Amino acid sequence: MGGAGGKSDSFIHLALHPERVLVATGQVGKEPYICVWDSYTVQTVSILKDVHSHGIACLAFDLEGQCLVSVGLDSKNTICVWDWRKGKVLAAAPGHTDRIFDISWDLYQPSKLVSCGVKHIKFWSLCGNALTPKRGVFGKTGDLQTILCLACAKDEVTYSGALNGDIYVWKGINLMRTVQGAHGSGIFSMNVCEEGFATGGRDGCVRLWDLNFKPITVIDLRETDQGYKGLSVRSVCWRGDHILVGTQDSEIFEVVVHDRNKPFLIMQGHCEGELWALAVHPTKPLAMTGSDDRSVRIWSLIDHALIARCNMEEPIRCAAVSTDGIHLALGMKDGSFTVLRVRDMTEVVHIKDRKEAIHELKYSPDGGHLAVGSNDNSVDIYGVVQRYKKVGECIGSNSFITHMDWSTDSKFLQINDGSGRRLFYRMPSGKEVTNREELKLVQWASWTCVLGPEVNGIWPKYSDINDINSVDANFNNQVLVTADDYGLVKLLRYPCVKKGAKFKKYLGHSAHITNARWSHDYQWVITIGGADHSVFQWKFVPERKSKEAVHIAPQESLADSNSEESDSDQSDVPEMDSEIEQETQLTYRRQVYKEDLPQLKEQCKEKHRVQAMKKRERAPGSGVKLHFIHGYRGYDCRSNLFYTQTGEIVYHVAAIGVVYNRQQNTQRFYMGHDDDILCLAIHPLKDFVATGQVGRDSAIHIWDTETLKPMSVLRGFHQLGVCALDFAADGKRLASVGLDENHTIVLWDWRKGEKLSAMRGSKDKIFVVKINPYLPDKLITAGVKHMKFWHKAGGGLIGRKGNMGKTETMMCAVYGWSEEMVFSGTCTGDICIWRDMFLMKTVKAHDGPVFSVHCSRKGKDGIVALWDDTFERCLKTYAIKRSVLAPGSKGLLLEDNPSIRAISLGHGHILVGTKNGEILEVDKSGPITLLVQGHMEGEVWGLATHPHLPLCATVSDDKTLRIWDLSPSHCMLAVRKLRKGGRCCCFSPDGKALAVGLNDGSFLIVNADTLEDLVSFHHRKDIISDIRFSPGVGKYLAVASGDTFVDIYNVMSSKRVGVCKGCLNYITHLDWDKRGKLLQVNTGAKEQFFFEAPRGKRQTIPATEVEKIDWSTWTCVLGTSVEGIWPLINEVTEVTAACLSNDRKVLATGDDLGYLKLFRYPVKGKYAKFKRYVAHSTHVTNVRWTHDDSLLVTVGGGDTCLMIWAHEPEGHREFKQCDSEESDIESEDDGGYDSDVTRENEINYTIKALSTNMRPMIGVKPHLQLKEPSVDERPPVSRALPQPEKLQTNNVGKKKRPIEDLVLELVFGYRGNDCRNNVHYLNEGADIIYHTASVGIVLNLTTSCQSFYVEHSDDILCLTINQHPKFPNVVATGQVGDTGDMSATSPSIHVWDAMTKQTLSVLRCFHSGGVCSVSFSATGKLLLSVGLDPEHTVTIWKWQEGAKVASRVGHTQRIFVAEFRPDSDTHFVSVGIKHVRFWTLAGRALLSKKGVLSSIEDARMQTMLSVAFGANNLTFTGTISGDVCVWKEHILVRIVAKAHTGPVFTMYTTLRDGLIVTGGKERPSKEGGALKLWDQELKRCRAFRLETGQVIDCVRSVCRGKGKILVGTRNAEIIEVGEKNAACNILVNGHMDGPIWGLGAHPSRDVFLSAAEDGTVRLWDIPEKKMLNKVNLGHPARTISYSPEGDMVAIGMKNGEFIILLVASLKIWGKKRDRRSPIQDIRFSPNSRYLAVGSTESAVDFYDLTYGPQLNRINCCRDIPSFVMQMDFSADSCYVQISTGAYKRLAYEVPSGKQVTEQSHIDRITWATWTSVLGDEVVGIWSRNTDKADVTCACVSHSGLNIVTGDDFGMVKLLDFPCPEKFAKHKRFLGHSAHLTNVRFTNGDRFVVSAGGDDRSLFVWRCVHAPH
Repeated sequence: MGGAGGKSDSFIHLALHPERVLVATGQVGKEPYICVWDSYTVQTVSILKDVHSHGIACLAFDLEGQCLVSVGLDSKNTICVWDWRKGKVLAAAPGHTDRIFDISWDLYQPSKLVSCGVKHIKFWSLCGNALTPKRGVFGKTGDLQTILCLACAKDEVTYSGALNGDIYVWKGINLMRTVQGAHGSGIFSMNVCEEGFATGGRDGCVRLWDLNFKPITVIDLRETDQGYKGLSVRSVCWRGDHILVGTQDSEIFEVVVHDRNKPFLIMQGHCEGELWALAVHPTKPLAMTGSDDRSVRIWSLIDHALIARCNMEEPIRCAAVSTDGIHLALGMKDGSFTVLRVRDMTEVVHIKDRKEAIHELKYSPDGGHLAVGSNDNSVDIYGVVQRYKKVGECIGSNSFITHMDWSTDSKFLQINDGSGRRLFYRMPSGKEVTNREELKLVQWASWTCVLGPEVNGIWPKYSDINDINSVDANFNNQVLVTADDYGLVKLLRYPCVKKGAKFKKYLGHSAHITNARWSHDYQWVITIGGADHSVFQWKFVPERKSKEAVHIAPQESLADSNSEESDSDQSDVPEMDSEIEQETQLTYRRQVYKEDLPQLKEQCKEKHRVQAMKKRERAPGSGVKLHFIHGYRGYDCRSNLFYTQTGEIVYHVAAIGVVYNRQQNTQRFYMGHDDDILCLAIHPLKDFVATGQVGRDSAIHIWDTETLKPMSVLRGFHQLGVCALDFAADGKRLASVGLDENHTIVLWDWRKGEKLSAMRGSKDKIFVVKINPYLPDKLITAGVKHMKFWHKAGGGLIGRKGNMGKTETMMCAVYGWSEEMVFSGTCTGDICIWRDMFLMKTVKAHDGPVFSVHCSRKGKDGIVALWDDTFERCLKTYAIKRSVLAPGSKGLLLEDNPSIRAISLGHGHILVGTKNGEILEVDKSGPITLLVQGHMEGEVWGLATHPHLPLCATVSDDKTLRIWDLSPSHCMLAVRKLRKGGRCCCFSPDGKALAVGLNDGSFLIVNADTLEDLVSFHHRKDIISDIRFSPGVGKYLAVASGDTFVDIYNVMSSKRVGVCKGCLNYITHLDWDKRGKLLQVNTGAKEQFFFEAPRGKRQTIPATEVEKIDWSTWTCVLGTSVEGIWPLINEVTEVTAACLSNDRKVLATGDDLGYLKLFRYPVKGKYAKFKRYVAHSTHVTNVRWTHDDSLLVTVGGGDTCLMIWAHEPEGHREFKQCDSEESDIESEDDGGYDSDVTRENEINYTIKALSTNMRPMIGVKPHLQLKEPSVDERPPVSRALPQPEKLQTNNVGKKKRPIEDLVLELVFGYRGNDCRNNVHYLNEGADIIYHTASVGIVLNLTTSCQSFYVEHSDDILCLTINQHPKFPNVVATGQVGDTGDMSATSPSIHVWDAMTKQTLSVLRCFHSGGVCSVSFSATGKLLLSVGLDPEHTVTIWKWQEGAKVASRVGHTQRIFVAEFRPDSDTHFVSVGIKHVRFWTLAGRALLSKKGVLSSIEDARMQTMLSVAFGANNLTFTGTISGDVCVWKEHILVRIVAKAHTGPVFTMYTTLRDGLIVTGGKERPSKEGGALKLWDQELKRCRAFRLETGQVIDCVRSVCRGKGKILVGTRNAEIIEVGEKNAACNILVNGHMDGPIWGLGAHPSRDVFLSAAEDGTVRLWDIPEKKMLNKVNLGHPARTISYSPEGDMVAIGMKNGEFIILLVASLKIWGKKRDRRSPIQDIRFSPNSRYLAVGSTESAVDFYDLTYGPQLNRINCCRDIPSFVMQMDFSADSCYVQISTGAYKRLAYEVPSGKQVTEQSHIDRITWATWTSVLGDEVVGIWSRNTDKADVTCACVSHSGLNIVTGDDFGMVKLLDFPCPEKFAKHKRFLGHSAHLTNVRFTNGDRFVVSAGGDDRSLFVWRCVHAPH
């Protein structure tokens, strides 16, 4: 009864690996996972998790066994394909809206799958990361029904078993045939093997079929020896001559084919209902179980087999065996009980005294009585010998009876009831025993009660929950076993008196365990599961055996025997060390995470739009640069200090990684983090460092200590923060531990940025993670009460606890000299030595915890101990004391023997980090040098700079006052301990005295040199928040306190002379004016007050005056002169400190989010611009300028460090890295307005599947209308004339041939009006590639032949080509899509070969809305895409694998283009609305910098439209105003003003010679044109004119080949321009604005006309593949028609006018405007006499052309219910039929305009043409899913045999004509965007032309006729 461990819930699906050793199982539950395990060793090989949410329904391995597919139980039934060895998801997609029952790989075609389920079967293909489904077509062959199972065969044949017992056979996606009645009812299982197929059904039969699905044989299991009525087969497996069968009643049979009547029962169990009853035989190894399935079964514990089974009348709830083993009593659910003889299962007696279920019954030890406890709250006693006569009754319980036990002498019975009471009764009378004294000496025969002193320990300490269902005590071994609702079996000591005892726990059952019992000889424990119907048998390994072995054989402890919950009084946990206690309680949660700032800003921007319009103060000219930091984070981190390769020292403090050079005493900084760094690890080569930070989605950065550039950033897995890191010995892997509540452990391949595996670590804090240096798949973690040994399994990790009796808190761990040696340091100062998972010995090393191990040791006792490599002896100890400090030290030790938190060996020294924030270097010979020092734990607030020396003083909550040297020697000069922590300090004006305010309301003045007391006062109770000497001689001292007062002291007389009263809140800031007379005060409630010294009288001063006052210092944050320093989001951030430079030009501020900002003073007006620097992690508590403004000093609150910044004045502008970030709000002014840009930005791309009707139709759709029967239904005898033809056909005499198929031949059109950069050269300029609608077009320039890529399901929005020679002709195109849910309508990117049109990869993406830009990297392996989703996500793909590398929110507004630098795989630039960003790919993370504009006076962030690149990191961006910005790195260096007069829409960088082409919007003139060619620096240019005759040229796309430039314009033209002669050659034409409404085919030649919204009529030639002519009408045109001879053309206009042209001369013959609304259709009568004009005014006008060009209306048709859509004349020109917007078709006489109402009359008319979508003859063209959309146009072929239609979904369909049956069969042809407007056959039915609405394109399809 073994099973794979670690599964916490039921599994419902299992798949076998092709090599038949590995098994995959998937489970149900909230966070389900899939385990792949080895069926021999029962060890987990891989864990796959984090995709499915509710459980896993199906699993299947592919033929090679590389991939595993799984189906989830979530609402979308997600299908996911895994590379299971790596634990990686290859592809995922929503499976179906309803349950999926089976999924299978097609074993004969790679990357194809089939899934089936409720009413569907789907055929999937896997390409890239996209799973694309095609639904199986049931057609007429079978009923659409639920498919339960399937198997794949050769040649795309799939067999599937259906719910009705038929087998459906599929070929491709079509149902080919059915095998009727293969089974009587549902087929549950189908299995394929070499010989054929086996199926099993609900009818209990197994059928075998050969490979062609011809029946071989049938095995009816109901008829066999073991069979029974209602047997149902759920699973079948056929191999050779053996067949395995699993049934619904949980049996497993093995059938041998030649002896089929004797199936062998391998396994069986209970089936439905709960399983509650369990009894153990008193003398034999037997167990009896009874279940709600009404069966009672007897199992042998020796050979694990079922011995007997017997069915009862009622569900069984409990069982008991009499003491002699003869009788078996069963309690039933209906309140009766039955006694059977065990020998032959015959009934002895059946008694029913109760109505409620019997829950417990027990025989007395002497065998005389049976106690029966029921849910009626009572126990009945029956006499066994008196044939079970009732002899007594126990009453008094007020709830149902749960447990009972007899005493050994059978005189007493104890019971437990459901209310948690414990009662005793005297037997057999049933009198209650109330006097507990009598029970003192009672011995109990068994103990199964859950209440009572002996079993107190089974309950958790502070809980009263009754989730323990069963207990059984083993008196011999003094062990107790318990079973509970969570599926856990626990083993405890018996008796266990104290609550919360220790235990070992075992998993196996899925949900509640209902009962547990020891076998009679105490060898086994039997447990039964309620809902999982299973009986588990556990072997008990007594303690004396296990002394030499491990506690429990691994197979038994399926999961580890964790004893986590034990915290009972008797558990012997040593006392906690205060420091560790502190540390485990630290919380790293933030009120506001920096990640949330952009969002908050957006919300606030909305509120403050108005303010933002006003002029904002510009940013200051000067800047600062971080120079030095005093501080090291030791108080809550460990092992975070290392030597680098070059002998520098690397450590961290606040949000900064520091590289310290101890020779030069300088520091360099890594500033990539934006919040506290918590841990640091160094690469084995000592050149890279990994640091992990705090954050909601916290990041790990791996950076180079030389260049300080990030190599990789890992994020997306750890919440709250990262607390431990370790590199593997080979440096390839990195392990990290998060701060989330499960302390997740993640193993990374850090260079790729990939997560290899992850697992929950432990509930308590983990301090260390270490990867085994010899086996990189193994790792250890150590922490609070925790030491675990892990190994990687696929995407998960499997952990084992260290076996050490009680688990101590481990503070550190390190691997020893062999792969199984591990040393760990504990909180008691011991060092444990482990071998594999077993504790070998412990060595006492320190008094106090061991905080760090690095092949040497250190501890809280302040001693560094150096040990040999096996911890046999201590080689040397170094005590860290002041006396041994070497003279070169940079400071003073605060105390002897500080607690040591980090230790590192190297370069002949030992490096030591202490809890007090010091870094020391211990020479092996003994002297100790102090290198770096900072404040200890606690916030630092007080900061003062010396009035004339480079010194500053700080005071902190760590109760120290320190003086620091700011000159190059950078050290701490003096330190003094204080009684209390302090928050403020100040130097006197002469610099001799220093005043310090303390937290208890006292303050002191000390000598600034010696730090000795001069005077001290204690007048206030609350904290002193600010303290200031008056200027000049420093006569007065102002002291502000938290209790709202400012006291003024006379310094000379040491007396208090005044108190300033009147503030309502605590005081935050103080400033004196120059005269020393006036005080300015700020309070916490943002009030500003003024007081006069020395008395403290309050003054009110108007704001205008305040600015005039000459303040001695300015540290206040309120007032009009600093109004602009408060940010937009002031709800969450406070400006905590400010300081004005002494030259009064720059104001520095610090805030709650750790930002230091510089403003230009005075900061008037709201939201001034600033420069911003990040370094401190939480608050910046104080900022001060030095006396000469050369340095700025800042202190951080929580990060305890003092940072020194060098001030760089205005002129001094080298572009250093870490130049400040820009201010928050962009200027509203974005560089102007342009209609084309606005249209492109605001366009809303609808997807075809959701399109709605284009015309405003009313009424009921044709296929939903009810037909009235016609009056004269013709008699069947054909006496009447035969029906005339529906349609006059012109090829009489020829044999008519129907059209079978349409092939796309030509497309006229190019998408230039809202897409850009989408025309490219291919093959050295021989071909060009572009796109329109949803087709990619490759045009050969010599033959002008087009070829098409048609795999896109919706409009293509962007196109790019791969320029790397390894990938010739590789193209990527991105399309629009719906939501990013990875289904078939999701947006996707196709990568394809332009020559073969083969799809290389499909990337489904989360860019909901569509993909608007794609770009290949320099090596061609990566693809960058930008989405139209609200976040405008930027994503990078490895397109060949279909793997997403990285993704990041791009910008709040539209991004137009993002392009890789042509020489890089990691750098790219994105441009958009008021947006330019420079991105770097580091591992799997995207880091970005905004472009910095402040370097150029008055430069504004405008809308950027295009991007190009130059050498040396130059980037060029084209703007909406026509300028081009030139950037170096991310800093603007110059502007090329007015490169074009209008927006610069496109730029192209030639890789060959670096020349740059730009295209824009401008009027052609002598000097300039819309196309320019520039040199590499964009200094000189040459302009080209496009000879298009347009007023304004607007270039949307450029590309440069050899000597030629390819241009795509807004007018849908593609032009080739020669560089030498500037000659233009137009290659492609198209309509520039749509829709194209009118289409007219010439009656005899292969030419046609189109008329569109853009006011042009164009003549196209199909054989010549080009536009012959175009006419500008000046107004949008709606419809067009040729006269029957082809000599005239009529054009209907949108304004109600119509025009007649002569074809030969294109001169106007006549024009007329009788209507004011659009003309919808216009027609010549077949005899050329009449012209019919149909308009939106619900009218058709008739004109007689014989009267000449004045065109007088002769009549019109009235009573048309809605607008006119299409018109057709009859062949004899006497009638016209009209289809209208009310879904009604009407006929009228010509020319009278009378309506023909009689249906029979209409039926006899023969029509000259048919373009109507309405009418009984064409009902079949309307499909089922046209509820929102319509069939918009139709045309019947000249032969009268076919009709083509166009609809709102953009489909062209070909059907037979007539098609009066609903939902007729059709062929569909895709390519157009939504809304087809018109479709026509050309003469002789050679071609079909279709016109697109949204796509402004004309598609020409060649007709393929059926053979004769």
